Amino acid sequence: MSQERALRAYYSLGKEEGRLGAGLGAVEFERTQEVVLRHLPSKPAMVADIGSGPGRYALWLASLGYEVLLRDIVPLHIEQALTAARDAGVSIDAQVGDARLLDLPDGCADAVLLLGPMYHLPDAADRERCLREARRVLRPGGIAYVAAISRWSPRLHAQLVRRGYRDYPNMADELPGVEQTGVMPPLVEGGFVGYTHRPGDLRREVESAGFACLDLVAVEGLAFALPDLDERLADETDRAVVLEAARVIERVPELLGLRPHLLATARRP
Repeated sequence: MSQERALRAYYSLGKEEGRLGAGLGAVEFERTQEVVLRHLPSKPAMVADIGSGPGRYALWLASLGYEVLLRDIVPLHIEQALTAARDAGVSIDAQVGDARLLDLPDGCADAVLLLGPMYHLPDAADRERCLREARRVLRPGGIAYVAAISRWSPRLHAQLVRRGYRDYPNMADELPGVEQTGVMPPLVEGGFVGYTHRPGDLRREVESAGFACLDLVAVEGLAFALPDLDERLADETDRAVVLEAARVIERVPELLGLRPHLLATARRP
């Protein structure tokens, strides 16, 4: 199965809809919101959420008063996003679209979110096309947010912490290849498929596409390694400590690649 067919097969299972609502996904969501708000233009700016999945960030931005364009390659995600928008009483323009060739006009957006596409494009040329399309639809001075999966997340998060070897005995055999090439193959039919970045590589790709990289942070801190994370997030004091630890070490160079997700903030000159 090709990488793109595997991607479509995985997301068509509907697993993404609730991922950001609990556990590590909740930490990812809250921390990503924090980082986005640091440079997001004032509402009612236009935000293009590309590769949005079921639209969790799009709905959040619409609820704040932003105009939102949502594009995702999976039809199920568009249906889920539109249903959630109707239920929330907000308006978004959500359509099927490919991050490498968008149906949006030049300079139409004040900000672009790329919080998924880059870690599903194993081909460097495709990642460059994705970034250049984001740059094209941004107005001069507009801001792009570019997420990536850390190169070491498969071993540290999936294999070590989540003990993925129990369900996927072939994971150990695949890890050296992932760490050498960045490409994560599906471990089972319909499994997750993606691409992983080293922090410096993400910065270089963003800058090579014509952006000025304003910031590069790790998102979740050590939350991924806490076996009692759900319990901590349910306690106000514990939750605050988990999030503050992630903030304090978010730019420490020697720790950047340790966390599951990286997030670059970039400006179109």
